[in-house]
Amino acid sequence: MKKIIYFGIVFIIFLCACRKPVVYSDIPEIKFINFEKINQTNGLLTFYFQDGEGDIGLDSWEINPPFDYNFFCDYYEKRHGAFVKIDSIEDFKGELIPFILNGRIPRLSRLAKESINGEIYYALLPYCDEFSPYTDTVRLEFYIVDRKLNKSNIEKIVVIR
Repeated sequence: MKKIIYFGIVFIIFLCACRKPVVYSDIPEIKFINFEKINQTNGLLTFYFQDGEGDIGLDSWEINPPFDYNFFCDYYEKRHGAFVKIDSIEDFKGELIPFILNGRIPRLSRLAKESINGEIYYALLPYCDEFSPYTDTVRLEFYIVDRKLNKSNIEKIVVIR
């Protein structure tokens, strides 16, 4: 009986040890999970990511193009039945200023090459409810770029304010 139990334990350990590591594409992939309005001007975007090289994210010293941003987000408003990309907004003086939702995701792994995955929670500040009286429906299109400048797929979400 002891031999059967011993054999069973060894067999289970063998099965667990034989699992192959998960391998993802070197091109990052993302998938929208959730968007939550925090208040009138801020939102929290949650998305899943996976990357075969683990080179997502920037160090604090990586600030010059092309490493100034690694999260890119375009903002569209529905006007007269069609989505229009908004690149600038009027400030309180009536002057146009650039409207940019791009940002930085910090470095996620220090290993040379590692398949990684997980969820990223990204605060969109500002999310724009207060800026546009023209619409109650917006679309966000976002993607990420790794340190080898591989661009992920583009995810699109529609938010009704």
